Amino acid sequence: MSSEATESPDAELVSNDATPPDGAPDTARPDRLQGPTAYAICLAVILADQLSKQWILYAFQLPVLGSVQVWGPVHLTMVWNQGVSFGLFRGEAEWVRWALAAFSLGVAGFLAVWARRVERPLLGAAIGLVMGGAIGNLVDRIRFGAVADFIDLKALYFPWVFNVADSAITIGVILLLLDSARRDVKA
Repeated sequence: MSSEATESPDAELVSNDATPPDGAPDTARPDRLQGPTAYAICLAVILADQLSKQWILYAFQLPVLGSVQVWGPVHLTMVWNQGVSFGLFRGEAEWVRWALAAFSLGVAGFLAVWARRVERPLLGAAIGLVMGGAIGNLVDRIRFGAVADFIDLKALYFPWVFNVADSAITIGVILLLLDSARRDVKA
């Protein structure tokens, strides 16, 4: 569309641009919705998470090696996490596995529906990260009965071993909080 103005019969300027006269962007337009971005980020997180776990488990064979120093304070340490992110709420009973799997599926479903209505890019990215992390760990629970964790930063005084999905969830939650704070400041 052209942003040129044309004269109407009443000699008023009429804009051919899709931007409202007050200059504010039209946020109701479908091309402003962040659902596709959130879904793309979700897919990227799932792929990165599952490919890294595939490599750690079968190519690098970390379960056999146990723990390996990669560089400085970074280690790869194999941990099978039967709890939620960072090993919280551990439970070895089979029902806990399926309850956590159902919870992850519910969270991912809720976020997938929410993403379709989101218009703010930061919120769309946050939802995609959390959704992808939840699904990445869900795949592990279904396949293995536990989540494969392997990134170990204990030398930096970070007590938990984690994975790509956990990182995505954490970054996504931080972005959700930032988006909320930015929105509160504007209000």
